[in-house]
Amino acid sequence: MLSELLPPDAAYAALQAHDARFDGRLYVGVTSTGIYCRPVCRVRLPRRENCRFFSTAAQAEAERFRPCMKCRPELAPRALPWTTMDASRTLAQQAAAWLDACDDAEASVEDLARHLGITSRHLRRIFQAEHGVSPLQYLQTRRLLLAKALLTDSTLPVQEVAFAAGYASLRRFNAAFIEHYRLQPTALRREGGGTASVSRLRLSYRQPYDVAGVLAFLAPRAIAGIEVVEGQGVTRSLALTHAGQRHAGWLRVRFDKAGEVGVELSPTLWQAAGSLLPLLRRWLDLDADPEAIAQALGEGAVPGQRLPGCLDRFELAVRAVLGQQVTVAAARTLTGRFVERFGEPLPEAPAGCQRLFPTSERIAAATRDDIASLGIIGRRADSLIALAQAWPTLAFARREGTPEAAAEELTQIPGIGPWTAGYMLMRGWSWPDAFPPGDVVLRKALSGDRPPLSPKAYLEAAEPYRPFRSYAVLHLWRHA
Repeated sequence: MLSELLPPDAAYAALQAHDARFDGRLYVGVTSTGIYCRPVCRVRLPRRENCRFFSTAAQAEAERFRPCMKCRPELAPRALPWTTMDASRTLAQQAAAWLDACDDAEASVEDLARHLGITSRHLRRIFQAEHGVSPLQYLQTRRLLLAKALLTDSTLPVQEVAFAAGYASLRRFNAAFIEHYRLQPTALRREGGGTASVSRLRLSYRQPYDVAGVLAFLAPRAIAGIEVVEGQGVTRSLALTHAGQRHAGWLRVRFDKAGEVGVELSPTLWQAAGSLLPLLRRWLDLDADPEAIAQALGEGAVPGQRLPGCLDRFELAVRAVLGQQVTVAAARTLTGRFVERFGEPLPEAPAGCQRLFPTSERIAAATRDDIASLGIIGRRADSLIALAQAWPTLAFARREGTPEAAAEELTQIPGIGPWTAGYMLMRGWSWPDAFPPGDVVLRKALSGDRPPLSPKAYLEAAEPYRPFRSYAVLHLWRHA
């Protein structure tokens, strides 16, 4: 299926130019070889009549094309449709997000339909219309491309690759791999040059990328014991659940090559790679469209500005509450004490990352006095306990529903107002079009030399930044 945005001749021109703007939005299947590539691939240009164009890798694989060993489609940034969509398209995108994060080897279309509150028949129809493939074809492609990345960039045994990619058994994984790629997993490791002596994944992004700006945002917020920002990268601890099991360890990301982020994982996190990689992409905002963002921000925009997200939404929510009405430095100090008191140790982690962020269960069981003894005011301690106790039921925690519904849900928790909820959507939900109401710095920046804007005029002044108002927040903060 052809991308709805690009006619075939224009798609071929993008391929001829190796245009990186279309990386992740356009794939070309070459009928003479049975291979599909990214538009940035540097192999010999195929003849126009041998090219078929697709908007997703799943569409190419559904037509029996195999991924290129050189440009490696599994590394391509994703295309994020932040434009206004109707209800069916929104549901189809939510379904894809659920499949991207799916770690259940036995997941079914019926499970996804129940999650969305629609019938499986309606789900198949809207998903096919939006993505050009069925939900199961989409999930199969995601798992196989993850397995391909692990086979190429890691030293994991094939059985562990199968588990990390979401397969319940090695037999099922081998069968799927042979059926789709027409070779054994071990043969791909040899053919693709997967002989790495050190396991290190690669994640691609569209250039430009404001590496200095992202690290400058993360560095003053780095929590003692959890994360260290130095040089061109970040090292931090993390615990997450994958396939029903908890995995705790450390990771390191480094911007040491243009267009790519290198990722190192502790041995304890490799099997959770299927759940971790989508989190890493959101945390570092690797799927952003820098050209569209720059156009929305207008004059003075920093090329390649990104919106740093988070790896753990509970951690981000706690940090947002602790950061209310205090400076960034003060919030960092309070959060460091919080981690020291309630976080569990992580042995054998790099220096500065030897604790895990406290779990919601641990905070839900804490008392007001436990938290207040750290210098945290009582109302905020109450808010943290209420947040932790409500966490298992929050749609925000599960990334369900609409951002507006999530914000309304968050503000029902004592101590979380509209500003804090908006900040949580920006960084915890990675929502590109949040705009925290009542922000003093933003109000001053938008007012300019005029008298301070009214609340209504303040929101109206942010309208030109749609659908990237979250990026405008960082843009205006930065210039202020």
